Parts: sequence; structure tokens; C-alpha cells
Amino acid sequence: QNMEHISVFDIIKIGVGPSSSHTMGPWRAAQEFVALLEKEDLFNKCLQINVELFGSLAKTGKGHGTDIAIMMGLSGIDFRNMAATAIEETIKEININQKINVGGKRILAFEPEEQIIFHFTQDLPGHPNSMRFSAYFENQEPTLKTYYSLGGGFIQASDEAVDNGRSACALRLESAEEIAVLCAEKKLSFAELILEKEQTWSSKEEIRIQSDQLFKVMLETVYQACHKTGILPGGLEVSRRAAVLNQKNLKSRDYNNAAEWMKEISKSATDFEMVLQWVSTFSLATNEENASFGRIVTAPTNGAAGVIPAVLLYLLCFGKTNKDTVRDFILVAGEIGALFKKRATISAAMGGCQAEIGVSSAMAAAALTACKRGTVEHCLMAAEIAMEHHLGLTCDPVGGLVQIPCIERNSMGAIKAITASNLALQSDPANAKVSLDSVIKTMWETALDMNARYKETSEAGLAINIAVNVPEC
Repeated sequence: QNMEHISVFDIIKIGVGPSSSHTMGPWRAAQEFVALLEKEDLFNKCLQINVELFGSLAKTGKGHGTDIAIMMGLSGIDFRNMAATAIEETIKEININQKINVGGKRILAFEPEEQIIFHFTQDLPGHPNSMRFSAYFENQEPTLKTYYSLGGGFIQASDEAVDNGRSACALRLESAEEIAVLCAEKKLSFAELILEKEQTWSSKEEIRIQSDQLFKVMLETVYQACHKTGILPGGLEVSRRAAVLNQKNLKSRDYNNAAEWMKEISKSATDFEMVLQWVSTFSLATNEENASFGRIVTAPTNGAAGVIPAVLLYLLCFGKTNKDTVRDFILVAGEIGALFKKRATISAAMGGCQAEIGVSSAMAAAALTACKRGTVEHCLMAAEIAMEHHLGLTCDPVGGLVQIPCIERNSMGAIKAITASNLALQSDPANAKVSLDSVIKTMWETALDMNARYKETSEAGLAINIAVNVPEC
């Protein structure tokens, strides 16, 4: 699943909850299948579309909203710019009328319970997250297409190589060692090197605009969740906590918008314990929105979406910043995520939660270190420390939902990232015994050795030891 020419904006991007691999990936695959029918002049001849889910997509698909995502994708709705009410309205209409408006252009009969098929005991050999789309016609053979959801919203057709359509980049950063060598040769900081790489595809101003847009969504997500109470959907009866923590810590302070809210937070944190509470609040808020099919920033996945915003907001509220802080943070974080994507995995179905929370923690640790003026060696050391202490972390979501232990786990990942950064900045990287490249290799080897039941199947761990009353998966 290695991919050349990965941009940081492929790793960190606007998404929709609750899962990048089980929601965003199938959503995109459904859109691509509809586009394929149109490209091959089959769209207006199609009489029926069936979808089959295999492996982890079947086992935890209901909890992750995979069936909902597929119906949204087949309907031609884009999660990046849809209305907030689009999911509820579209799915309700499909279920009531037993019809689907494919691509927003052609209405077909559609019975979700019959035409989205969960193969709970069957895997396809290509990937644990596999799905097969079938289009049927009156007088010709059906069109079949199998897709793999690779994690982080990346998908791949089984009969095609991964190609994100980007042009070749002169800076092919395939390892942490190469990054360090190039920074030394070019006399550039980590962020400056990645800025040069990204200018292969975008102008400097476009990169700033993309970075600012990502932060805007991160902040809006956290701010909105810090003002919502109630129970998360799915049947686990998990209460929202971010709003409770926000109210408790700000008490009667007044603010009118997210920017003023951040200023009040900066004033409120007078001790270490309060800072810790805010870091947890930021991460919990993001993942509560994610669990509710809300708009979030995938970084590098949805299940781990709370770590990057929590550490970035920690830096902006309590640290020394400059006008390039947000851009530099995203550039460095994204490039660390790209290393894991190319040399290991960011899919929990492939590697357990070490591939999600572990990677996001490493990304955040390196980015925080860069924004605190650490050298490239300090940044790589911080990423290594963060991942080293997530090795072997399993993915065992209770009820197949991205809630327990996923929401709290983001808070843990954020705190570990901050700790890893502090340790790296107080250390001499020349004395490090473990390199980032070696820990990435170790993470992949651990993923290969890990029992499949601990890879987003809900067949082991907390998923079978916690008594819950949730819908059958």
C-alpha cells in the first residue's frame, strides 16, 4: 500500500465521522463506483446496485456507519461540503421510500437491509477492509468492482495501483534519515523542507490557505462540541463530557466566538492540572463530534482525529507562537504521518490502534517540537518516543463504535505527544538509542504479528468483556 508523492494534505484533511476507514473510505468508494458507471456509459442502463462488505468492514460496519456512508456516496453527496442535516435527511428518505437517487440523477429501488450485505465470516485476500459493488442490467453481465479501504480515507480498487494523481516530486522523502540529511544539506528546518516539497503541487500562499482552513475546521469542531450536551448515538449511552469540562473550567467567563473563547482559556489555566484538563477537553470534544457523524479533520484517521487539534490548541493557548505556527505544525505533522503511511500503515484493521493513536501522537509530538524551535533531530526523536510508547496498542472498539475506548484514548495520545516533545527537547538526539525509522519498522512488524481479533473486529479485548446493549453488528 505504499504511495509515492503523498502530500501532507492527503494525510491531514477535512472529513466526516465516525471512521476514516469504515465511513470515509466506503463513502468515496461508492462515489467512485457511480463515476465508473458514468464513464463506461452504464449509468442510465443500471437497474440495481448491491454492495457486499467483508472482514473488518462487515464486523464493525454497523457501529462505524459503513452502510450509511455507502448510501450517502451512492447518492452523490460529498462529505467535504454537505449540509449539516444531509445525512439524517438522506438516510431517512431512503429508508422510508426504499429508493435511492444514484448520483443525484437516477432513482432506483433500494432496500438497505437486502442490498448492503455484511459477510461477517468472510474475508477477501487483498485487505481486511474490503467491499464489492455490483451493478445489474437487463441484457448484459453485471459490472463488479472491489475496493479496499486503506485507512485515513485512502481507497484502492483491487485491479488498480494506488495513484493520487500528483506529479512527481524531486524531494522523495522515504525515511526519517533522508529528511534529516536533506535538512542539513539544504540548511533548512523540518518545516521549511516540507514547505519546499509541498510547493511541487501548491503555491506558498495556497499552502497557507489550506493550513488555515484545516485549523478553522479543527477549532469549529472543538468549539461546537464544547457547547453540546447529551448522549452520543449508537446505543452505548456515552455522555458528552467536553461541554461539562468547558463550563466547569470557564465558569462565568464571557465570550462571543471561538477566538474570544481561546483567549479566556489561556487566562483560565493557572496551573499544570488545569492545562491537562484543557488538553483532554480539546481531544474529547473532537472525538465526540466524530462519534456523531460530525465534520472533523482526519489526522491521520478519524478515530485518532482528536490528538492533532488538542496539541495544536495547547500550543496556541499556552505556548509562544508566531504567524507561521499553524502552517508549520501541519506541515511537520503531515510529513510524519506520510512516513508511517508509506513504510507501515495508518489502518487499525491492518495494525491495531498503534496505527491510529500511535501515529497521530508521533505526528503531534514532532510538530510541537518543530514549533518550539527544536531541530529536525529533536522532532524525529519526539516522534520516535511517542510511537515507542504506543507499540502493540490494540483496536477493540466496544460495540463496533468509535467511542469506548477511542474517545479517551485520544486524550492519552495528546498527553503522550506533549511529554515526548518535552523529553526530546531536553535530550541530545545524538545519544538516542532508537531511531524513528527503526520504530516505524518495529510498528509494522508488530502489526503483522498482532492477532487479527485485535484489529478493529470487536472480537476481543474490551469489545467482548464489556457488557453493552447495542444493535447487532
